[in-house]
Amino acid sequence: MTDHLRSLFSHSFNRRRFLTNAAALAGGLGASSLVDSHSVRAATLKTVRFSEAVHNLGYINLYVGMHAGIFKKNGLDMQVSAAGGDTQTFAAVLGGSADFAIGDATMAQISRENGGPGVVVGTVVQRAHYFGVSKTLQPITDPKGFKGLKIVTSPEPNTNYSVAKRLLEKAGLKVGVDATIVPVNPGTEIAAMLAGQADIAIAYQPSVAAAEAQGAKVVFDFSSYIGPFCNTGIMVLPTTIQKDPEMVQALVTSFEEASRKTYADPAFAKEVARKEFPDLPGDVVDKAIDAELKFLIPAQSVVTKKDQWQNLMDMQVYLGNAKGSIPFEQIIDNSFADKAVASLK
Repeated sequence: MTDHLRSLFSHSFNRRRFLTNAAALAGGLGASSLVDSHSVRAATLKTVRFSEAVHNLGYINLYVGMHAGIFKKNGLDMQVSAAGGDTQTFAAVLGGSADFAIGDATMAQISRENGGPGVVVGTVVQRAHYFGVSKTLQPITDPKGFKGLKIVTSPEPNTNYSVAKRLLEKAGLKVGVDATIVPVNPGTEIAAMLAGQADIAIAYQPSVAAAEAQGAKVVFDFSSYIGPFCNTGIMVLPTTIQKDPEMVQALVTSFEEASRKTYADPAFAKEVARKEFPDLPGDVVDKAIDAELKFLIPAQSVVTKKDQWQNLMDMQVYLGNAKGSIPFEQIIDNSFADKAVASLK
């Protein structure tokens, strides 16, 4: 974990000062709204300020829910913006500029371990949505095959950095000696690999499908390697739950319904994905959605399962990013997800 992240959540860090800084940071995150702005919003809808770590197809359930009108049906007007990383998206919640955030739920865990707030009320991505992509390598079946390679990922503590580092160390490879991790800005991993900065990029969809269209190949699949994994959780403050439990329930119910629709209607998911990524060829986006659903990457249900969470915590504890000291029942609030499932039977 970086010194910046440690200081961000440390006991000694002044919480009031952090909230001030987080609010200032989060205030600049709203430029990439994904939802058409309307000067006049329906008076019956509850405005929800929603922060996503990065705009990517791992979050297809969110986009399906918006385009299908599921959130609006449940009384919510979603104002979604991309934060630029996992730390930034949780900072938006802590700073008060977002009601909810989706990203690496370890951020909530770290906050709680250091006396701060944070609750996870659902899962959006249930497996590691990363693939090793290369133009020069053959498929890697044993993680020891990463020896001698330059690997490009987002910087620590983003999840693709974490999964890459743990894979190397579990294979007995020393980072910086046996293999090199080259950090780049989130979303630019593929471009860096194609430019020759690394042998392999650890990236997500639709960047992976776009790389394949340029002659690259998927040579390693993290979703199968890791198994069930709470890659992305819905994070919220306890004060928000106390203040407006109806909003929380409506949001979680919307995600449950959207998750089901994504798997039940892949054609609609592809239609939505093409709208969210209009700069990519349609066939590339379609291939990306096919891969997402094939590898069961988007959550099939918003309920956070113990094995998903345990695999996340095992990785983060191993890497020293978290202590894993908060019991599952205290950091995960499945009450809203359970009600959502019951209501949609």
